[in-house]
Amino acid sequence: MSMRELRALIERHAGEGVTTTRIPGVVVARVDAAGPQEESTSGTILAVVAQGAKRLSVGSAVHDYGPGNYLVASVDLPVSGQFLDAAPEHPALGFGLELRPEVVAELMLNPAASAFSRPTRGETSPPAVAVGTADERLLDATVRMLRLLDTPQDIPALAPLIEREILWLIMSGENGATVRQLGLADSSLSRVRHVVGWMRERYAEPMRVDDLAHRARMSPSAFHRAFHAVTAMSPIQYQKNVRLQEARLRLLANPADIAGTAYAVGYESPSQFSREYRRQFGAPPSRDIAQLRRSVGPSRHGSFVI
Repeated sequence: MSMRELRALIERHAGEGVTTTRIPGVVVARVDAAGPQEESTSGTILAVVAQGAKRLSVGSAVHDYGPGNYLVASVDLPVSGQFLDAAPEHPALGFGLELRPEVVAELMLNPAASAFSRPTRGETSPPAVAVGTADERLLDATVRMLRLLDTPQDIPALAPLIEREILWLIMSGENGATVRQLGLADSSLSRVRHVVGWMRERYAEPMRVDDLAHRARMSPSAFHRAFHAVTAMSPIQYQKNVRLQEARLRLLANPADIAGTAYAVGYESPSQFSREYRRQFGAPPSRDIAQLRRSVGPSRHGSFVI
């Protein structure tokens, strides 16, 4: 029953692509067609799939998820996404809730959280992106959150309570460590998340792993292990992915300026940029951008995990 009602609520409130709702931090998504693999960033989000199927690649990790699955992303990472099962008569439908570290931290102070295991020194960091099974309690809470869209006067009082309920259920479940570490300021995941945010703002600048490790207050070897465990890529791979995604966005707006784009995102030569661009996207910049501009449809920005 919860899944049927969840699908009905999303169909009623979602337009094509991602729709922001009146509930802070809550979005719903509808996609009417499967399509080619596209690049975006994950955001920090819990996504619950009501209908359709999706494949998400994060570094070397690949995640497939569909109806009755949820996905959590606790670090904003460059990802590649592809809908595998979506059609106008059977659209992909999803619910998204922003993961807010301050709310997770508040829940970690609850006496009941003492039952959760705490990360120990040297323990492998949990991955930033994980897929699990949405049980009936999680589906019920998600449905109750979306029902508030029909009684907006109740949103200020009830939405924060249901948000905490949903987060607690995820924190208590199979991928709880991925979310719990968002609320622990000194966890390995939080340290990597801090560095990832810093790198994203300065992606065009040269970077040394030793300097990044110092910023994370970790040894270079421990930082490299933690970064790869969390993001499924090395710091250099992360920077390269961010540079190329930014370059693709710039070229969509100004397709003729390939050399200028290469220098703007941090490459020392247009030839090196073109080689790495082709490896990443399967075609040289001019051809890839021409194909993208021909196939542009309704924006799906933000729908990559839902």
